[in-house]
Amino acid sequence: MKAEVNDVSLRGKVALVTGAAAGIGRGVAIELARQGARVAINDVDRPDAANITLQMVREASADGMIIQADVAHPEQVQAMVEEVVRRYGHIDVLVNNAAIQPNLGLMDYDDAWFDRVMSVNLLGYLNCIQAVVPVMKGQRRGRIVCMSSVHAKRPTDFDTVYAMSKGGIKMLVRESAIELAQYGITVNMIEPGAVQVGRKSGNPRPIVPPDRVTEESRRRGARKFPLGRIGVPSDIGHIVCFLASDEAEFITGAAIRADGGSMLL
Repeated sequence: MKAEVNDVSLRGKVALVTGAAAGIGRGVAIELARQGARVAINDVDRPDAANITLQMVREASADGMIIQADVAHPEQVQAMVEEVVRRYGHIDVLVNNAAIQPNLGLMDYDDAWFDRVMSVNLLGYLNCIQAVVPVMKGQRRGRIVCMSSVHAKRPTDFDTVYAMSKGGIKMLVRESAIELAQYGITVNMIEPGAVQVGRKSGNPRPIVPPDRVTEESRRRGARKFPLGRIGVPSDIGHIVCFLASDEAEFITGAAIRADGGSMLL
């Protein structure tokens, strides 16, 4: 009789996932729950969507909670971390995922949009790291996973500042990995390619209007990916679970690209 395989176990661990109401964040939260973690679901302004994520976490037989906080504001982030510790006693895993992608052209950006993208996508990651590190230092253990993008490496023609923010995450991860290694804290990043997430938070418009997506365009898109498809949130969630596990204790400062091979073409 073939034994059931459970790739990694996060039973007893507590994970905080930012931007977890939908998209990649929701997929990550669900996979963490399936591996036994208790999951704190952060979002800033979508309570209905966050409740759906919480329901799915509970359907995976895991405990969960919702915390509303804007990661761009350090005082809100600190309060969020303190609430998770009050509820669960500790934090083992931070997944920095909250981001906005307005898909503005180079000449369309103004100071307000620039500040908003950078304050969420980059400063927000720093705020969350700074808030959880004292907790993790006391435990002498922690896992921090930051969501970057293939756009940190490959130029695109739809959002210069978003790509800039994702490029900055690379050095935040590398520098943090060096400084925090002495406390048993690992810091890594994932670089997703195209992932089916629907409308992204903060977008004035979808990347491709739904009425322009045809079956032929889907086929053309599939040809851009050697594995024959674009990603789904659970693809990213599986990687997060591995990086959060004991099996990944010797990996830090690393970047894992998950793009179906599209960067090879």
